Amino acid sequence: MPTKPPIRSRHWRYLLDRDVRQAGLVSLLVFLLSGGLVWLAYVIHVVRVAARSPLAPPRRMVTLVFGQRLQHEQPATDYRQRLQRALTLARAECTDHLLLLGGRGEGQCSEAAAGQAWLRQHGVPEQLRLELEEESTDSLENLRHARQLLQAQAGEAPPPAVVLVSSRYHLARCMLLARRLGMVAVPVAAEDVLPWHPRYLLQLLGEASYLMWIDVGLRWADLIGNRRMAARIS
Repeated sequence: MPTKPPIRSRHWRYLLDRDVRQAGLVSLLVFLLSGGLVWLAYVIHVVRVAARSPLAPPRRMVTLVFGQRLQHEQPATDYRQRLQRALTLARAECTDHLLLLGGRGEGQCSEAAAGQAWLRQHGVPEQLRLELEEESTDSLENLRHARQLLQAQAGEAPPPAVVLVSSRYHLARCMLLARRLGMVAVPVAAEDVLPWHPRYLLQLLGEASYLMWIDVGLRWADLIGNRRMAARIS
C-alpha cells in the first residue's frame, strides 16, 4: 500500500486550488475596500472567542482534541496543553470518549498517535474510550473525518454533540468549520487564561486573517451561486 505524503507537503495543494485563490482574492478586495475594518471585526471575534471559551463543557460529552505538528515525533507546547486539558476533563468525568485528531507529518508517527502515547504516559483513566483519527491534514479534515466516525457509530440516531478542545487562538476557526459541517459543538480552551505575549498576539491576528479568508470566501460562493466552491466546506 503506498504511503501518504506528509501533512506539510500536502498543504501546498491549496495554493494550486482555484477556489482557494478566488476566496483569497475576494477577501483581499474586501479588506482594501473596507480600509481593514472587516478584518478588524474578525480580529475582535477571534479574540472574543479566545477569551470567553470555558475550561469544561456543561455536561459529559464526546471530546475532540485537535492535533498539531509534532517536534521530533513528540507533541509540542500547544499540543501538550490541549492534551492536558483533555486529560483534566477525563479525570473530572466530563467525558468518557476522547477522539484524537491528526495525521502524519514529516515523521512516521501521526499527531493522534503521539497524543495517545502522551496521554497514556500521564495516566489517562483506563475506562476512557480513546479513539484516533489519523487521516486528516488540516482542521477541516479533522472535523469532517470525526463527523464520519461519529455518524457511523450513531447509526440512524443523530450524532452526538461534541467538545472541541484546542488552543484559544484556534477555537474561532474550529467553531466556524463545525457549524458549517452541521455539528453541534462546544469550545473548550487548552490554556487556563488567554496569553498576551507577542507570539500569541501574532497567532490571533493570523487566525483572524485565515477566518476572514474562509468566511468571506463562503459568503462569496453563496452570493454568486457557486455550489462547487460552497460545497468545499460541507
